[in-house]
Amino acid sequence: MAIEKKVSKTKIFLARLVVVLMVAFVVLGIVMHGLSVPVFERIWQNLLERPGGPMTFRFILQPIMATIAALLDGVRDARSGRDPYFWTILTNPAQRGSRLHEGLIATARVILLGLCMDLVYQFIAFDTFHPAEAVIVAGLLAFVPYLLLRGPITRVARWWLGRRSANEIR
Repeated sequence: MAIEKKVSKTKIFLARLVVVLMVAFVVLGIVMHGLSVPVFERIWQNLLERPGGPMTFRFILQPIMATIAALLDGVRDARSGRDPYFWTILTNPAQRGSRLHEGLIATARVILLGLCMDLVYQFIAFDTFHPAEAVIVAGLLAFVPYLLLRGPITRVARWWLGRRSANEIR
């Protein structure tokens, strides 16, 4: 009883755009700021200061949006009998790429929003732009929650749906 989700061309385009932007931001960051110990120290210092700075609402907004995407996909996984997301990525190399692609499509809008919000934040807080940092922050706030929550949501939904089915049989 596999439930297939038809992915629109717009969502695929958006996911590809996000990948291109993230790669471009990382390359631009290396070109602008280089790779050195002081650069990595600045990145970590800036990352640790962000939650207390302006635009802290994004530290709530982006993970919530990623959680909603994980909830929808996790329930769909439970209904179709698919293995939990992160576990499949870790243990099944044959499905790893396609499952990561699913996650990217599901979170592309959230990642794009995160890149834009971090760009605005950096100009407010630093009067400059550190593109590679924007990629790190967007990934941490948008993709990591999705990655970590989709599997447990699948397990809970599978338990819930099984419980509901058992009650209907009685």
